[in-house]
Amino acid sequence: MDFSGKVVLVTGASSGIGKATAERFAALGATVAVNSRSSVEEGRAVAERIGGSYHQADIADEGAVLRMIDAVVATHGGLDVLINNAGTTTVIPHADLAAVTDEVWNRILGVNIIGTWYATRGAVPHLRGSENGSIVNITSIAGSNAVGSCIPYSVSKAGLDQMTILLANALGPDVRVNAVAPGLVRTPWTEDWDEVRAAVERAAPMGREAMPEDVAEACTYLADSTFITGEVLTVDGGHMLSRAF
Repeated sequence: MDFSGKVVLVTGASSGIGKATAERFAALGATVAVNSRSSVEEGRAVAERIGGSYHQADIADEGAVLRMIDAVVATHGGLDVLINNAGTTTVIPHADLAAVTDEVWNRILGVNIIGTWYATRGAVPHLRGSENGSIVNITSIAGSNAVGSCIPYSVSKAGLDQMTILLANALGPDVRVNAVAPGLVRTPWTEDWDEVRAAVERAAPMGREAMPEDVAEACTYLADSTFITGEVLTVDGGHMLSRAF
């Protein structure tokens, strides 16, 4: 697997899945543009370490997204792969309907769905110019199962799964669109989810939660393919298999 000469933009790449994905692409030869909304110092450190560039932007702001993409293309001469990783959530028990305010809905859908749409729509004209233009969306097993940090988060990931399929159909053969759907991943968001982690370790055939590097590996696999499109690849160590019994 060789991404030499390729330019990759990873949103939400200052930590966790995004950081690991940026590092993996760089290790495989890509030039990587690193994005974050607020963790500027951390994002710049990632970019400096992997020899890439840093671009601050809130993906829920279309103007900021378009300026970011223009800057990436101007800096690196093009764009070959977009990893839509930036997302947000909040932990709310599913039965606590009163806690799910309009602000919660608007914030989660605004980033996870509308922000991904902005980044995709802005990147597509440049991806069409690549020999193997590719988009990989980071979704979740919460998009297709009755799990997740809150109902709006799960709904947003279900929408992202469907967006992936629709875009793959609309943009082929010029641009391939796929998604990676992780289960529980050890990130700064989940570092204190001890009970959830223990439950996953008991139930999953692989006996552990995912690490960010597991998701990064799936991202590079899908970006490297020349024929796979419209797929949502589950990366959960088989956790959802246990729910079939």
